[in-house]
Amino acid sequence: MAERDAYGEEKRDRDRFVARILLALVVLAVIVLALGWRLSGLQVGAHSHFTTLSENNRLRVEPIAPTRGVIRDRNGVLLAGNRASYQLEITVERAGDLDALLDRLRNYVELSEADVERFQRGVRQRRPFQPVLLKAGLDDVTVARLAVSRHEMPGVEIEARPLRYYPLGADFSHAVGYVGRINQQDLQRVDPRVYAGSSHIGKSGVERYYEELLHGRPGYRQVEVNAQGRVLRELSVTPPQPGTDLILTLDANLQRAAYRALEGRDGAIVAMDPNNGEILALISAPGFDPEAFVHGISQADFAAVRDNKRRPLFNRALSGQYPPGSTVKPLVALAALEEEVTTAEREIFARGYYQIPGHERRFRDWRREGHGRVDMSRAIAVSSDVYFYDLAHTMGIDRMVPILGAFGLGQRVGIDSTGERAGILPSRDWKRARHGEVWYPGETLITAIGQGYMLTTPLQMADFTAALATRGQRYQPHLLRAMDNGNGALEYPLPVVRDPVVAAPKHWDTIHDSLVKAVHARHGTAWGSVGSTRPEYTIAGKTGTSQVFSLAEDQEYDEAELARRLWDHALFVGYAPAEDPRIAVAVLVEHGGSGGRVAAPVARKVMDAFLLDAADMAIDPEDS
Repeated sequence: MAERDAYGEEKRDRDRFVARILLALVVLAVIVLALGWRLSGLQVGAHSHFTTLSENNRLRVEPIAPTRGVIRDRNGVLLAGNRASYQLEITVERAGDLDALLDRLRNYVELSEADVERFQRGVRQRRPFQPVLLKAGLDDVTVARLAVSRHEMPGVEIEARPLRYYPLGADFSHAVGYVGRINQQDLQRVDPRVYAGSSHIGKSGVERYYEELLHGRPGYRQVEVNAQGRVLRELSVTPPQPGTDLILTLDANLQRAAYRALEGRDGAIVAMDPNNGEILALISAPGFDPEAFVHGISQADFAAVRDNKRRPLFNRALSGQYPPGSTVKPLVALAALEEEVTTAEREIFARGYYQIPGHERRFRDWRREGHGRVDMSRAIAVSSDVYFYDLAHTMGIDRMVPILGAFGLGQRVGIDSTGERAGILPSRDWKRARHGEVWYPGETLITAIGQGYMLTTPLQMADFTAALATRGQRYQPHLLRAMDNGNGALEYPLPVVRDPVVAAPKHWDTIHDSLVKAVHARHGTAWGSVGSTRPEYTIAGKTGTSQVFSLAEDQEYDEAELARRLWDHALFVGYAPAEDPRIAVAVLVEHGGSGGRVAAPVARKVMDAFLLDAADMAIDPEDS
């Protein structure tokens, strides 16, 4: 009996073991079938998907930055060009630990805090697969050292790219402008796809205004890479479209002569061809080194330039707003003639001050003893304030403003550059809107001599001087003379003709003759510094002073007792040759004092350089 029970128990154990083996085999078979089904799905159903992923890991599309268009002057002198420069770039998705990589790179290249900050901004602005500029302008020794160890630093690339340079430096810094590193604000005004692969963009002047033309369109190349991201071979290339080359209206010889004519003083000069609006020279002094911004200026260096008391970054020619002083008197005189307020022959006795009838305040003349009897021609030549006080009181502001506006005062000229301001042409409506106050008769008087609320830019002064030279014909001032059409030929845009200033021929004759006398007559305000030197051509011009602060009625202006920063600005506008004008010039010398003594000789040097010395001063385009 006991043996039978033992045998039964053994049989039951054996049956349970067999059952477990069978269950395990069934589970194993199910797992094998599931794995087989999944493997079949991966190999057949998802084949195309994983093939694409594999290709994407092996192939990469890289942008190719276009070559920026060059900028030349009217005679072919290079103003902004490109030269090969090695630069250090990092592709973030392949770089791994960026902080560790930057620390290692410091063993090979000097990296300032500004370099690192700009790089980090670039990382935030670009996609991970796009290279970000870390350092430009690497020398050959640095490039060689990096090349030896580059395989140990994934994501690091050394690229030879064209980098902007400006062979004539500060002389053209405000006219041509400069390029700098692309930042977030720049990307908001352009299509980021067009700037794939580009690290620089126009920041000011012509470089910014014509950015779309100068930049070009990017190309692309498809490359095969290894597991470390190194390029093995190039599979296909879509070449970039280079930027358009520009020819400017500027004359490099004249520009440099004008800069030297200021003799280190702060100021602005604008010279233009009155017959077509071409800007021949555009100076704002002091200038700055534009290449410092190309390579990436440090915060300390930028702060030094920005905080410089002479304000080298400020474009005085386009953005500076100054009272035009007596340079507007010819415009006021023309308005009075056209409004039949007076005649050219009418004389008044100009003593040393003027009083509005019924008022006690005295409006003083710049010449304490006055000018005696003057008609319009003599009043312009000697710059009699009292004559124009009387004229303004008779005419009134409402009849004065329209013709001043016709000459472009209070409006942007619309030049093809950046930073231009409109100035102020005051009127009853302007004062009511701006200050909520009524217009007073005394304000009409000081407006007639270019003081008070009135503000103009040196560009505006050159513009209205050109209109005086052409007797009312007005052309749009512009810097672009021609552009490459892509086929090796140049396209010359036609001059833009603006609404003319309409006046009777005899009135133009009066103004013209008066401006000639201001320079060449012994009583003219520019006689002593210009006319007495017997120039080889006839100049028509007008001196002016722009007050920096207001004087009390009983206060005298004594330059010798004032700090230089309180001296008047010196002004001169003129055109030559007077009989057949080829150049119109506006000169501003900040805190220069007398327009006749300081600004007029500067204008004479500019005119001489253009009319007499062009051949002697020519810059060989091959040397630029």
